[in-house]
Amino acid sequence: MSVRPQREQDVNIRAPSLLLLALENRAWLEMATFRLRKALLGELPRGDGHPVLVIPGFGGTDASTRPLRQALTELGYTACAWDQGRNIGMNAKIKSGLAQRLTDLHHRHQKKVSLVGWSLGGVFVREMARAQPTLVRRVFTLGSPINGHPAANNVMGLFRLMNRGKPVNLDWDGFQKRRNPPPVPCTAIYSKSDGIVAWQCSVEEPAPNTENVEVRGSHFGLGFNPQVLRVLAERLYLPK
Repeated sequence: MSVRPQREQDVNIRAPSLLLLALENRAWLEMATFRLRKALLGELPRGDGHPVLVIPGFGGTDASTRPLRQALTELGYTACAWDQGRNIGMNAKIKSGLAQRLTDLHHRHQKKVSLVGWSLGGVFVREMARAQPTLVRRVFTLGSPINGHPAANNVMGLFRLMNRGKPVNLDWDGFQKRRNPPPVPCTAIYSKSDGIVAWQCSVEEPAPNTENVEVRGSHFGLGFNPQVLRVLAERLYLPK
């Protein structure tokens, strides 16, 4: 069944070009550079210790978010892994596990939890905040497919490969509902040189509780991008 966007401007959004996809190799250099972050950390506001849950992108594990979590810990936050194994998409077990993880962190620390989601992880954190808004302080998405057209990315083939050739089920009605932000402060971080997700799909709809912040870099490097870390630090520091 074909997917027919309800908004005219979404029809012309395409997956990033093959050139941008090839440039994703920049991520290795970005990862190496992120190790030299001490000078940057000295410029950023210190955290108040509240928990920050970081969720990896499609195909990723907690190992992929370790550099970002280490940096957030160095800034004074309680940075937490998602503890759900490899992210191969949403299912009932993952949904239940994330709800419980959020509840446990809130009860343990007696503070609202900030949520950071990289790529597909950003889709997850928005829905977590929508389901349990009283437990969430802020939401951050990093190059996440939250808007535009659900097929405007270079992940479809990888998804089929990791799910034994299953066709991708594009739930347009569900996508339209998820387009609206959850009722908490939401910051969408995106790069116009993203080679995986069309940048137009990674921005929030205008609303009193949303903002969109552009950074430079690759999609695979967003988790260890100094500009991303600065955006996170400056927003996490804001009063709840």
